[in-house]
Amino acid sequence: MWDFSVKLFLHQFITLVTILNPIAAASIMLPLLPEGDEKAVGVVSRKASLTVFVASIITLFLGEAIFRVFGINVESIKVIGGIIIMLIAVNMVYGEPKKAHHTQEENDEAQTKEDIAVVPLGIPILFGPGVIAVLILFNDRAHTPGEYLTSVVAVVASVVVVYLTLYYAAKIDKLLGVTGMKIMTRIMGLILGAIASQFLIGGIKGLWHLLH
Repeated sequence: MWDFSVKLFLHQFITLVTILNPIAAASIMLPLLPEGDEKAVGVVSRKASLTVFVASIITLFLGEAIFRVFGINVESIKVIGGIIIMLIAVNMVYGEPKKAHHTQEENDEAQTKEDIAVVPLGIPILFGPGVIAVLILFNDRAHTPGEYLTSVVAVVASVVVVYLTLYYAAKIDKLLGVTGMKIMTRIMGLILGAIASQFLIGGIKGLWHLLH
């Protein structure tokens, strides 16, 4: 009953890390903090990661119930979630991940706020609509305590990756360079596009069966 599924974990972990795209968030964070200020980087990294964790757990267990209050079924969430994730993927493939996760106004706000960790770095730059859709689908597919546990562990693992990426943002940026960052972003975009296709097709099939 409490069996941990490695295959399910890897699928959910890769999906979350790809759609959270901490590398893009790190590239936004770096120019907004004093250069070489490791303490500020550490504080922002912890706050942003904690924000993502709390929002993810709440969405994982309560997101579907909240949508049901408004009469929205899971199949509809699959369709709109697939579309949102596909848009994010397309922008990543074209090298514009920031455009997909948040607006220019939110980016301008980040540059003027003293504490950017929670808003807009944690939400919506990291934790955006695509993550919400994915987590609700994780919940819908979980039928045993072991599957719920797997989803929670995937969330924790992805948040750890977010924290480490933000904390070591300067080193990662120096290691990869502009070209390396663009290549990684495009590869992640392709993976995300494939995941979005599965969600979208599954949602359309589900709605078709409901209507017929």
